Amino acid sequence: MSELRFLAEPEGRHRLDIFTAWLPRLGIVLAFLFIGSTKFNDDPYGEWFKIFEQIGLGQWFRHFTGAMQVAGALLLLTPWTRTIGAAMLACTMVGAMFVDVFIAHAVGYTSLFTFSHTFRRLTGSRPSEYRSGKRPTVS
Repeated sequence: MSELRFLAEPEGRHRLDIFTAWLPRLGIVLAFLFIGSTKFNDDPYGEWFKIFEQIGLGQWFRHFTGAMQVAGALLLLTPWTRTIGAAMLACTMVGAMFVDVFIAHAVGYTSLFTFSHTFRRLTGSRPSEYRSGKRPTVS
């Protein structure tokens, strides 16, 4: 029984030490729970739907990524599964970096300036003007 108590809360630790150790972990857990759960929205106009269409692996991969993030976040909560959860989340982040570098940038919009310039060339107005309804009139 003393071993379990040692893993959960070592004697001599102050409550503030426990709080400061758990606060960042809870922040990471909540962030990945939220981000992972948003990937289960099947709205074809949703942002994640469009991003995963651009990746080209199909929508099953969006669901798989969301499940990995939710499961990894939950596994961070216990000391016995913390390493597995961190490894799962690290894999999703490495995959996201890979996609960002090799797929998203292949479209050609590597910077906000490039996107804004191309948008203005194609539509005749800046993106902020287009959003506010100040679209150029075609004569």
